[in-house]
Amino acid sequence: MKELMIGNAALARGLYEAGCSVISSYPGTPSTEITEEFAKFNDTYCEWAPNEKVAMETAFGASLRGKRSACCMKHVGLNVAADPLFTMSYTGVNAGMVICVADDPGMHSSQNEQDSRHYAIASKVPMLEPSNSQEALDFAKIAYEISETFDTPVFIKMCTRVAHSQSITEKGERVEATKEYTKNPQKYIMAPANAIKRHPFVEERTAKLTEYAETSPLNRVEYGNGEYDFGIITSSTSYQYVKEVFGDKVAVLKLGMVNPLPVKTIKDFAAKVGKVYVIEELDPIIETHCKNIGVDVVGKEKFSMIGEFSQKTIARAFGLEDKENVCLDTEVPVRPPMMCSGCPHRGMYYVLAKNKITVLGDIGCYTLGSMPPLNALDMTLCMGASVSGLHGYNKAGGAETENKTVCVIGDSTFMHSGVTGLINIAYNQSNSTVIILDNSITGMTGHQQNPTTGYNIKGDPAGKVNLESLCHSVGINSVRVVDPYNLEECERVVKEELAKNEPSVIISRRPCVLLKYVKPKKPLYINPDKCRGCKRCMKFGCPSISFRDKHAVIDNTLCIGCGVCASLCPFDAFESEGE
Repeated sequence: MKELMIGNAALARGLYEAGCSVISSYPGTPSTEITEEFAKFNDTYCEWAPNEKVAMETAFGASLRGKRSACCMKHVGLNVAADPLFTMSYTGVNAGMVICVADDPGMHSSQNEQDSRHYAIASKVPMLEPSNSQEALDFAKIAYEISETFDTPVFIKMCTRVAHSQSITEKGERVEATKEYTKNPQKYIMAPANAIKRHPFVEERTAKLTEYAETSPLNRVEYGNGEYDFGIITSSTSYQYVKEVFGDKVAVLKLGMVNPLPVKTIKDFAAKVGKVYVIEELDPIIETHCKNIGVDVVGKEKFSMIGEFSQKTIARAFGLEDKENVCLDTEVPVRPPMMCSGCPHRGMYYVLAKNKITVLGDIGCYTLGSMPPLNALDMTLCMGASVSGLHGYNKAGGAETENKTVCVIGDSTFMHSGVTGLINIAYNQSNSTVIILDNSITGMTGHQQNPTTGYNIKGDPAGKVNLESLCHSVGINSVRVVDPYNLEECERVVKEELAKNEPSVIISRRPCVLLKYVKPKKPLYINPDKCRGCKRCMKFGCPSISFRDKHAVIDNTLCIGCGVCASLCPFDAFESEGE
């Protein structure tokens, strides 16, 4: 049956049809929907893990037991999972195991641009790279075949455009796959004596995989109309852009297996087409390989290492941008990022900014607290870094910084990698105040459950971590809970905790306003007779409030009636219906 599917949904379908029984993941855009779609198959097991390292180790455990498994993450999540990855390359697998990683060229929802192909090369693990939804489904099945044939985990690398774009996909039937578990200490216990013996296996496997790449249908040549003035070597979404610009008028070597890369196939292609261009997003992986094997190519001197490509990028590079129907010249307006109306994080940020407190931030929708007019954040690095960074900042600053510096971290991020930083604070006794922004969900990636919510990926009741008890148990004596809609309470508690000479935690707790069970109140409105145009409410940064004709106005299509703005107005200009 054919269906229009986004790449992530197609990949999930491919994993299912291939007999995958267990998936463990941590949500991260643009990879999140792979796991969410797989969770709809009720004859499998699917979960959200606290972080990507746990997810990968869980998938490995399932593979060891004899069930095909997978884990899914975004590119920066692969950094977290790198520890088990490199050793799994040595151990190999029992049942097939697939690692789905989604890169984000252009940084639509990420703190860096990172090319995951480097991890495949460094760990000596094969990587497949689909260019559309059908390939995502098909490559999942091939990945398991490769995994079990060559005794290796296998990467499937997505990118934002392939993950979230739709194309026609033909679905098939599920094939069950199970292997017996046999105890094998020499293979699976990576003590040095055993690991030394496994390294030669990895090198031999790489050589065999390179031979496979030469004849694999994953890599194909399209010679177009037979006139080979030049040829293009490409992969993934760049292949789609090449086809949209050139159609069948150019010879193309389309690579679906990007590690290890073929040698003879590339040399043969280059010999037939003459001049060769390599078009690939981010780093020159294919280009470097071509040059290392003696094939002269044009690559990054013509195509940028920064950002994602488009039809326009390719056309402009070849001087075709003025050709009819090649490019869309219309500039699409940018929508500035901002926290939602009624976002519970805004109240805490307002208090911190008002009191000129240095704030070390973390990864989540609350990173938007860095935007004007709040400008509340001083640093954001990676998941969990706010807590560890605060400890280092205060150890370096001492009394000069301790009573005017905090960190903020979301509840899901705290469970991901913040709790270890808090343990470090408690263990080494830095006088640091950690603020956990508990909005009762994993907000930034689309409302996924996490260990603090009490529900699993399917919405069923699950084990629930109590943040207050957890903080106490790791050695934090002072743990306070505040409502971020209560600005007076927030300001008082922040000042009290900063004044203490001990580690402390403030939990700013109120659910995300976009959760289905959070019912908005009636919108407020501004009485123009009371408004004096002082613009104090504008400093709060709520998108529902704007300033026109010398006084504030409220957009009642956005306002959720939280009432926090009313507490800021010295003239009582904010009113609700019935007043």
